[in-house]
Amino acid sequence: MTKSDTPADETAAVKPGAAQAAKHKIAVLGAGPAGAGAAFYLSQREDVDVALYERGPRVGGNAASFQIDGVWCDHGSHRFHPIAEPRIKNEVRRLLGDDFLTRPRHGRILLQGRWIHFPLKPIDLLLRIKKTFAFALAFDTIKKILPKKKPQQETFATILEGGLGPAMSEAFYFPYVEKLWGLKPSELAVKLAHRRVSGSSVFKILLKIARQIPGLKSPTSGVFHYPRKGFGQITEAFAQAAVDNGATLKLGAEITAIERDGDRVTGLRYKDSNGEHHVTYDSVWTTLPLSLMARMIEPPPPQAVLDAANAIKFRGMILIYLVLETDQFSEYDAHYFPELSVPISRMSETKNYYAGKEPRNRTVLCAELPADPSDDYWSMTDDELGNLYCQWLADMGLPVTAPVVKTETRRLKFAYPVYSRGYEEHFNVLDEWISSLNGLLSFGRQGLFAHDNTHHALAMAIGAVDCLETGGNFDEALWAEKRLEFESHVVED
Repeated sequence: MTKSDTPADETAAVKPGAAQAAKHKIAVLGAGPAGAGAAFYLSQREDVDVALYERGPRVGGNAASFQIDGVWCDHGSHRFHPIAEPRIKNEVRRLLGDDFLTRPRHGRILLQGRWIHFPLKPIDLLLRIKKTFAFALAFDTIKKILPKKKPQQETFATILEGGLGPAMSEAFYFPYVEKLWGLKPSELAVKLAHRRVSGSSVFKILLKIARQIPGLKSPTSGVFHYPRKGFGQITEAFAQAAVDNGATLKLGAEITAIERDGDRVTGLRYKDSNGEHHVTYDSVWTTLPLSLMARMIEPPPPQAVLDAANAIKFRGMILIYLVLETDQFSEYDAHYFPELSVPISRMSETKNYYAGKEPRNRTVLCAELPADPSDDYWSMTDDELGNLYCQWLADMGLPVTAPVVKTETRRLKFAYPVYSRGYEEHFNVLDEWISSLNGLLSFGRQGLFAHDNTHHALAMAIGAVDCLETGGNFDEALWAEKRLEFESHVVED
């Protein structure tokens, strides 16, 4: 990745020439998929001068990739889903070329002590599912045609139970979401059921299973796209293309303040290895976590807005990377662990994602351990977490027999937005005040508090750029329409 050599305080300086001076100067904060995507599409416009800021040493954010002992690793399991709209998928394919691979999905899920292929396959499901569980599912399906009393108040739990029935909800979805978000299903908002659970009814699940049958299988079923050099290669390609188009990229730049004069955003302050800097901008587009960003604004927002920001919660995640002295641990790309008896929610082996053969005698198993900084796991050493990881795998019948070379961890404080009941009230207060500031745009997964896929984040970036009119005016009415479109996004696992 090429980093601009432009002096920090000159990033947004007015340059000689009337045409250059007329450009609308935009700072994009956060170089994840949404931020890098926005910088790329903005850099294609002659009327915009864009700078992309990233606190970390590389672009990608939670979707970045890195190497451990020569093995490409991600922050958990990431895939580019074939259902992405053609405009986005074609752009990614163009930027990555032959490195944009199409791979078969080959995972499995541990359900009531049985390993079942995931995504679900009809034959495998019939052969491996417990008969008592199968009867319970059939009974729940029959009960759906009978009249039933509507719950007094809808929650995530009532929506899922109404669509799937008690058996599937209690065996799979309820423990899994409790593990992921750290809340009981009854404490989660209805919106989560619509945006996070793509198989929210028996019919939808049966339809997904049917699509695995030869002759009924769709072109997007049972496959995914993945870059040859880790999932982060997608964001790196967008960021590099933006730089090639003239955008400025600032790595290692920690934003310390977003400045405003009344209801107009005027610029930002940041610090890096060269010290502290102040830069003026016409607009600031931010993909930073919504609550964190609100606390960066100076002068500060009203107290009610700060209270709302403090009430918005994100779920943390510890990624545990177990480096093994072997070519491959298993044939599966991902293992899913929905039950609460196992602390980790998913395990991925990225060499199986990109069909990597090198390096020889090395593979890495990445476990996703949902946890917050206040949890005991957060303060444990890498070796302590590695030992627990091996014990959990052994308890599930997956003993680690190859020598363990080492354990590494990454800790993400902002992994998932937490849709707790009543969160909408706090979000709306925060969103309304931020939207009232001229020149400030909050978007992306963290900025719009949306647990979306990468192709959704790129769609947000495109939508934002589409709203920027020549001359720098932002079409708020069109953005409101785009926001409604984003509400229909459903997460693919």
